[in-house]
Amino acid sequence: MKYSRFCILLLSVLLAHNGHAQLFTQQDSLRGSITPERAWWDLTFYDLQLKVDPDNKFIEGSNLVRYKVLKPSQLMQIDLQQPMKILSIFQDGKPLSYTTKGYSHFISLDKPQQVGDLNEILINYSGNPREAIRAPWDGGFSWREDSNGKPFVATSCQGLGASSWWPNKDHMYDEVDSMAIRVTVPKDLVAVANGKLKQVHEQEDSKTYDWYVANPINNYGVNVNIADYTSYEETYAGEKGPLEISYYVLKENLEKAKEQFKQVPLMLEAFEYWFGPYPFYEDSYKLVEVPYLGMEHQSSITYGNKYQNGYLGYDLSGSGWGMTFDFIIIHESGHEWFANSITYKDMADMWVHEGFTAYSENLYLDYHEGKTASSEYVVGTRRNIRNDRPVIGPYGVNKSGSGDMYYKGANMLHTLRQLLEDDDKWRGILRGLNSEFYHQTVTTDQIENYLSEHTGIDLTAFFNQYLRTNKIPTLLYKIEEDTITYRYTDVVPDFDMPVRIFIGDTTHWLFPTTDWKNDKLSKAAQMVVDKNLYIKAKRLN
Repeated sequence: MKYSRFCILLLSVLLAHNGHAQLFTQQDSLRGSITPERAWWDLTFYDLQLKVDPDNKFIEGSNLVRYKVLKPSQLMQIDLQQPMKILSIFQDGKPLSYTTKGYSHFISLDKPQQVGDLNEILINYSGNPREAIRAPWDGGFSWREDSNGKPFVATSCQGLGASSWWPNKDHMYDEVDSMAIRVTVPKDLVAVANGKLKQVHEQEDSKTYDWYVANPINNYGVNVNIADYTSYEETYAGEKGPLEISYYVLKENLEKAKEQFKQVPLMLEAFEYWFGPYPFYEDSYKLVEVPYLGMEHQSSITYGNKYQNGYLGYDLSGSGWGMTFDFIIIHESGHEWFANSITYKDMADMWVHEGFTAYSENLYLDYHEGKTASSEYVVGTRRNIRNDRPVIGPYGVNKSGSGDMYYKGANMLHTLRQLLEDDDKWRGILRGLNSEFYHQTVTTDQIENYLSEHTGIDLTAFFNQYLRTNKIPTLLYKIEEDTITYRYTDVVPDFDMPVRIFIGDTTHWLFPTTDWKNDKLSKAAQMVVDKNLYIKAKRLN
């Protein structure tokens, strides 16, 4: 999702990207790159403890960071954004000193860090966290009230960073292996986080909800939701056995939820067919009502689509098919496979999350409504593509590329499916991706190479075209009697993607390059270019 960049201007550097000068800061680099102070240690466990005071919009707590030493170093980078404040840092019970650059904190470790050691530090912190202005795009804490005046609170922090509300290693390349999340709230409220609820501790005027995440999790996928929730459960018979499903909603919306959320098992059935088993059986699946539109928080999908189909009641494709499903349930749940299991290492490669997940929308339709529905939907979403700049962004500065990563990415993948002409093979490739890169952080190169290898097609120019330029391949053609003359324009070097055309009920393939070619085709004047290929076609006569 789009986001606002929050940084402190320390040192400006000028980078060139896509032909346009962009201003980045030292903080962008400290946040977006694998700094030496990050590279020497590997995350293994977080124990995040948090007390939330909704009346004062205040939080306080601690994070125990357990890590493995990969190479000797005595300086560790931990991030926590203003106005949150670190109160103290300890290792083995001894206080540690640190220096600060923006919201990156560099901790001096007294204990020798020996390769292979498992060590931990404890960070105590507190403050009034950044308040979300327009969640989830401009993230932070959402402090709202339900219709009864009770607190309705949620976090969202993609792009902005999890360090906006808790101290952590705030870079996507290193996911923590497992995590405890312990949230203390006023006694009349419920706190929902990721993973499974292990126990609830009752105090005189508060309750502490202990959640545990058994699988690797990315930082922005960690969330906390607080409200006067009611809940209900069901079990889905999935590919890996029984999957626990929980729904947390405001009490006034319980009956609406029971009807609208019937789409969850339908989603799981479709996505397990196309992508393989749901990636987090050990942590269950939850759908949690929040006071904003929704987000792909791992095993704790947040929902605010007002219990209606479409995107807030709107069909993003204009095809009609977008009104047959609840966009937030389908799209945000699709991220469990692409974002939460397969996760980008650098935000520049965010298309791996959003392109595949936008594509999952029409695969959901394909499974339940058929190929015509899915085709009409994904082709319809092209109206949202701006081609303003490339899909891949600049590396090392926590910056994504164009918002076209959603539906340009989806149409690129839909085009690739057409080139294979083998849906069983295509399904096997999608499931193979989720097996090969299960619970891993990845680069674009890894995904591109996998697709090239398993399709048997050199897709180098294909991906260069759709991901690294904002140009759409254009097929120029002219027809004289039964001869079609054609070539490509607006393409990268070596781009030679074939084009499927129809003449009546007959299918033909053209093989254009940037040089003119001639093909003899009976009734060529009746030629129709396949709309499933994301190209432009321009007849010259």
